[in-house]
Amino acid sequence: MYNQLKRIIVSVTNDLTTDQRVEKVCNSLKGYGYEILLIGRFLKNSEPIDRNYATKRFKLIFNTGFLFYAEFNLKLFFFLLFTKKDILLANDVDTLLPNYLISKFQNKKLVFDSHELFSEIPELVKRPRVKKIWLAIENKIIPKLKNNYTVCDSIANYYQKKYNTTFETILNLPRKKNIKKGVLNFETHQRKIILYQGAVNIGRGLELMIETMNYLNNHMLIIIGNGDIFNTLKTTVSQKKLNPKIIFLDKIIPEKLHKITPLADLGFSLEEDLGLNYRYALPNKIFDYIQAEVPVIASNLPEMKKVITAYHVGEIIEKREPKALANQIEKILEKDFSTQLKKAKKDLIWQSQEDKLLAIFKNTL
Repeated sequence: MYNQLKRIIVSVTNDLTTDQRVEKVCNSLKGYGYEILLIGRFLKNSEPIDRNYATKRFKLIFNTGFLFYAEFNLKLFFFLLFTKKDILLANDVDTLLPNYLISKFQNKKLVFDSHELFSEIPELVKRPRVKKIWLAIENKIIPKLKNNYTVCDSIANYYQKKYNTTFETILNLPRKKNIKKGVLNFETHQRKIILYQGAVNIGRGLELMIETMNYLNNHMLIIIGNGDIFNTLKTTVSQKKLNPKIIFLDKIIPEKLHKITPLADLGFSLEEDLGLNYRYALPNKIFDYIQAEVPVIASNLPEMKKVITAYHVGEIIEKREPKALANQIEKILEKDFSTQLKKAKKDLIWQSQEDKLLAIFKNTL
């Protein structure tokens, strides 16, 4: 364990509690002998966190928009400047600038984990001036980086072609786990459960699924997560009098979520093609469904399609139209995917990615 004196500072702009990718990376690196300090931010509704490595969450005045990013990055810069470290791990472009500057000022190694194609997220596609700022950061820094990884082959290939630099693919797979079913605190009346877990934002197919529930009579839709359109969707469901069929559970910590996911009969990941970030998406919820032995219906987008068709653990959506989708869901629920799911869950686990991850950090030494 010759790395035990090497300290990695990991930074991300979220509040740490539900970021499973960062939590897995930190645990893997700690297991290899690195000392870890994870930095995020503290929100009014943030849950307490108890990790086997050090954490720090900044309390900010601003929590949205330009002022949030400016305040967070400034605090991060000065914290990194005066804190002991050997390696810096920046998660996504929104933490990259202060990490890069410190790595240059103090001659420290920098690793970059791109969770998504940040400059192509829907929130930026319609805001060209803001997008231009993030693209400027990308264009200036990413070509100079040597130790990079991302969540799927499509994004890795995109960055490699655009910036002529190397990106490894570290899939955002769940850890191997035994199925432990929990109990819902409401009555399902023996209806088939259709599940969504993840960010409740535009482009996730949630509006389509809500409309589809008009054509499904013996089914219940459970939406777990929060985001920009959470309250809008709740209002829509209420106005359409779909409350008995659709339940919102807000954000749930991973330990509780892992007990709810196996209760579902079908999980969905119906992201729309709203630019390159969504086109190349490979959401970790797909792998969470598989690990819980829940079949999946997913968008006809390249990375999702590759997993679903390779392992035969569900189906690709045929038509993005409520009545047609309802018919397809009913047919899927008549099929048995159990054998394929058991095989897939053995292959698609975080442990299969650890050697590649650790090789990236060994390379910095």
